[in-house]
Amino acid sequence: MASRILIIDGDLILSTVLSDYLASRGYVAQAVSSGKAGLERLQKEPWDLVLMDLQGIGMNGYELIKDIRRRLPSIPLIVLTTREDREDQMRAFQLGCDDYQFKPFTMDILICRIEAILRRVRALEENKQKIFDLNGHTFDSLHQTFDGQHLSSRESDLLLMLCRHEGDVVDRHRILSALWKEDNAFTSRSLGVFINHLRQFLTPAGYEIIAVRYRGYKLVRNEH
Repeated sequence: MASRILIIDGDLILSTVLSDYLASRGYVAQAVSSGKAGLERLQKEPWDLVLMDLQGIGMNGYELIKDIRRRLPSIPLIVLTTREDREDQMRAFQLGCDDYQFKPFTMDILICRIEAILRRVRALEENKQKIFDLNGHTFDSLHQTFDGQHLSSRESDLLLMLCRHEGDVVDRHRILSALWKEDNAFTSRSLGVFINHLRQFLTPAGYEIIAVRYRGYKLVRNEH
């Protein structure tokens, strides 16, 4: 799935250029012009990273960093600003920003910074949870078992991807690239076979894997 980036910046021209550039690089990017609007969007929608200015956003930028950190302690946050004073940088880092980039900046370098931070976050997430409780049924990806029944390596890896993103669509191309290393008609059919096999384990547990046409699959709990 494409990473979602929220831009909080009062410079509408820069925000538009930046969001368009990020979209061209495969990100989902949206911009707001005030800190208040940014906090509202962060509360209502899932985001993977925040780009924000310290000025021109209708509130104190340092207070915004504190608010974001209080509400979303782990979300990556990059400050984009013209403020080059050493004390400003130190204060921003002390309050919880992950990177500090001066304006004007080079788009390619900013992308490198974003990708480096997101790689670290993904690595931490992937190492965080290995055992999942699915409605009283246990999936152990370490030992590749579901309620003690052995799964193949590919079945376990596939179920792990779905569990880590429960309720969200996991892109089909992302699955095939990660587990099969290629996306073609043969691997796509093979993925369907593995999905159907996993359903045999999940249906009695009250879960189902839903195929979302043209997009991918998502794991959901059956509430009925």
